[in-house]
Amino acid sequence: MTPHDTAGPLLRGVDRAAFIAALSQRLRAAGIPVTLTAMSSFAEALQALTPDRLDRLYWLARLTLVNRQHDLETFDRVFDAVFRDALLPVDPHARRKPSPAVAEPEDDALAPVAGDPGGGEVSASLPWHTLPRMARDESTDETRVLPELLPSAVARLADTPLDTLDEAELALLGRWLEASAHRWPTRRSRRQTVRSTGQRVALRETIMASRRTGWEPMELRRYHQVRRPLTVTLVCDVSQSMQSYATAYLHLMRAFARTRRAETFAFSTSLTRLTPALTHQSAAAAVAQASDQVVDRFGGTHLASCLRELLASRHGNTVRGGVLVIASDGWDSDPPAELAAVMARAARRARRVVWLNPRAAAEGFEPLVGSMAAALPYCDAFLPADTLRSLPQVFDAIAGVSSRG
Repeated sequence: MTPHDTAGPLLRGVDRAAFIAALSQRLRAAGIPVTLTAMSSFAEALQALTPDRLDRLYWLARLTLVNRQHDLETFDRVFDAVFRDALLPVDPHARRKPSPAVAEPEDDALAPVAGDPGGGEVSASLPWHTLPRMARDESTDETRVLPELLPSAVARLADTPLDTLDEAELALLGRWLEASAHRWPTRRSRRQTVRSTGQRVALRETIMASRRTGWEPMELRRYHQVRRPLTVTLVCDVSQSMQSYATAYLHLMRAFARTRRAETFAFSTSLTRLTPALTHQSAAAAVAQASDQVVDRFGGTHLASCLRELLASRHGNTVRGGVLVIASDGWDSDPPAELAAVMARAARRARRVVWLNPRAAAEGFEPLVGSMAAALPYCDAFLPADTLRSLPQVFDAIAGVSSRG
């Protein structure tokens, strides 16, 4: 197939981003996998070469958008349907001229989009093949109805309380948490690396790099401080008062445990380490195995005793210089003074202490419970973490950055 040349300017006055997106969509509908990298290469080629004939546009699109030989025939068919066999030329002003109406099958994926009735003035400066498809609604007099985009499954659950999620929604929450925990707390180390940005000039590295260019021009190399990841320790309350939130918080703990840089614990009347169980490949199996290991689940609460046991154990060194996250409503059977002493010790050992209390989301909440009031002065962040929308603030607090608006 040899595409015919088109006289006159080509793609003048056309939104090229919309043009590339529309042409790529037609190729995907025909079965050709057009990637974002290919679309970017096509855009760069159009900007660099500016084709003035249809055959040049054909070769630019063919070389950048198609990477499999058996797709060439399909590409030729789509290109002919869009350009060669089209009723209107590529010039966007051609729609101003009346053209004979030709019936197109509605189920044809390569059929051009119907224009304005009567061949009137076009409402946008785009050619017909870059306009979105229109759907007719017989119940109204409107001739154009654009489809409404549906929210994703995660967005649908954004404001749903975590204690009301079912098993399928909790599984979706777990997958989202694993993909969202991308920010990790770091600390500045004593080591330095050479980069293009920094405060101190690396004189030796600058001179060595300038030897390759004959000492001119000279590009300054600078020392950049190396940052090391911190260890995160998560302690979750699985007592009777936290029963409705326990499973959701276990998914949160699993998202951190699978990074191999976090330690996870559950407590009620005693402390249980859950890190080996939560690193399981299956989220359902990990949560079930973790639930079986906590023998005192949904019982009483001894927060102060369990925190003291954690700091005294060999895993207490993971708290040193790291981030301690406590998920509890603050209802403790131990005396508040005892909890305050343990929290003071934990605050001195940890770099940051983050407390998650789902009861704090209630309107007019005040930390009037003795244990919660005793622990609050030693917390660097106090967050509700009661919905999926509030969980990104937890990641920011752990990473030590300001919360999102």
